[in-house]
Amino acid sequence: MQQSLINSLMKDTLKTYFGYDNFRPLQEEIIRHILNKKDALVLMPTGGGKSICYQLPALLSEGTAIVVSPLISLMKDQVEALQSNGIAAGALNSNNDETENANLRRACIDGRLKLLYISPEKLVTEKDYLLRDMNISLFAIDEAHCISQWGHDFRPEYTQMGIIHQQFPQIPIIALTATADKITREDIARQLHLKNPRTFISSFDRPNISLTVKRGFQAKEKNKAILEFINRHSGESGIIYCMSRSKTETIAQMIQKQGIRCGVYHAGLSPQQRDKTQDDFINDRIQIVCATIAFGMGIDKSNVRWVIHNNLPKSIESFYQEIGRAGRDGLPSDTILFYSIGDLILLTKFATESNQQTINLEKLQRMQQYAEADICRRRILLNYFGETTTKDCGNCDVCKNPPERFDGTIIVQKALSAIIRTDQQIGTGLLIDILRGNYSTEVTGKGYQELKTFGAGRDIPVRNWQDYLLQMLQLGYFEIAYNENNHLKITSSGTDILFGRAKATLTVIHREESAIKGKKKKVIISKEFSFGLPGTENEDLFEALRGLRKQLADQEALPAYIVLSDKVLHLLSISRPTTIEEFGAISGIGEYKKKKYGKDFITLIKQFVDNT
Repeated sequence: MQQSLINSLMKDTLKTYFGYDNFRPLQEEIIRHILNKKDALVLMPTGGGKSICYQLPALLSEGTAIVVSPLISLMKDQVEALQSNGIAAGALNSNNDETENANLRRACIDGRLKLLYISPEKLVTEKDYLLRDMNISLFAIDEAHCISQWGHDFRPEYTQMGIIHQQFPQIPIIALTATADKITREDIARQLHLKNPRTFISSFDRPNISLTVKRGFQAKEKNKAILEFINRHSGESGIIYCMSRSKTETIAQMIQKQGIRCGVYHAGLSPQQRDKTQDDFINDRIQIVCATIAFGMGIDKSNVRWVIHNNLPKSIESFYQEIGRAGRDGLPSDTILFYSIGDLILLTKFATESNQQTINLEKLQRMQQYAEADICRRRILLNYFGETTTKDCGNCDVCKNPPERFDGTIIVQKALSAIIRTDQQIGTGLLIDILRGNYSTEVTGKGYQELKTFGAGRDIPVRNWQDYLLQMLQLGYFEIAYNENNHLKITSSGTDILFGRAKATLTVIHREESAIKGKKKKVIISKEFSFGLPGTENEDLFEALRGLRKQLADQEALPAYIVLSDKVLHLLSISRPTTIEEFGAISGIGEYKKKKYGKDFITLIKQFVDNT
């Protein structure tokens, strides 16, 4: 087929089925590579358009594409999205009854299905039966980092995927992931036996996501900050990640007491309970999910507006993938990471006791460096994935509030002096009690109230002491002896400060004012995210469009964002099309959705235009 014809077909298919006029960076190149029957490894951030890289070549090829996916919920989401665009797709899994699976098998053998989603376990059992009798166009391995023990989400069942190329040597394989460092990428290619694969690495930059780190918050202060943040994001979907199951429960209860719909998701719940939480979240029956890291891979929800990390994540890969669940539609979204010395101590313990101690400690150290940085946080993230930029992002807390420094020698000396006077046999909690002059049981039990430094730092709030100790740890003035009950040990640099041979510079701590209760953060569509359209958005029209979308989604038992994304609703409320053709010209509306939903939305918009 001539290249010009292929180009034309690719563009037409993109518009007809997905509603887009242009490809995103690298998509066109990847699709052409797959159509030429060559293997590929694709790294593209969450929300970057990975799915189109295999869905579009599947539509342009004879036969059925096999998509390997780790979660039934993810398959369900993808299949619903494809069917809502008029594409024949199905998922072969244990949630179906035998009649459903039999019909799917027959549709595949007859060539009536363009994409079949399947789990790695199911693929292994079907390879000598169903797959042998099918005309397969390509294999797509989604969440491919699951195959590697170096990846942050290793799944043993993925290691069997190497059989694909042995049994089907002529069929191209595209492996896709949002997060994989160099060692993981090499492992994916090796284990899948990819033949001379080309690696495509998209930009990891997600400029629509704001990045904020809050250090040294105690539990009560953290809870208060979380509630204020949720209050500013009234009605907007969000995820709160916690380190422990019990913490997800307690935070969810706190939020529920405020009358906010909130669910819980962790490995201690039954599969039915977890499925219900996920389904409720996807369908907007609950606004927030408090979850351990077990939650999220199956979430393709485009309108998650914020993500909070209640604790420090164990690696930048995990952190990046989790914050990537916000703002998949490209609209402004916020993330907050809370970080304390307690997190660091616990995660170091986990990493030290793991089977891959060296690499896990290294990954944790890089995460720690990100959390403690006083340079643009986005540059640190991009650099981790091998991408450099010469400009600060302007959308992280460091860029918005550049750090101010002061001579903190006396503060540091007070802390180090207390450590020395206890023979370096205390942890951070006891150190703060001594500095603050608290007559706690542990302090009085060891006679520490008699120390010269007892109460020497009572003028500094506990939260600020937490922050200063994190700074001192980062600056290398003391170390934590993890093998000695987390006692603090002064380094040679710390000794120089303590005895006045050197000065210590600390960063000024800024505390933001509490949010006014009931005052919602106004979502401002900045020039960067205004979609290049003239005119301004009408909030009342947007809400009316949201209501109509919900009504249509409920009729079809679909998540609202699958009917039309938030981004499309914003475009409709700005451009206000009054004909079916104008409606179909909106980016993100394909032929199928134009015919299916055009009349309803046009009627509503016309009523609005006539009444204003």
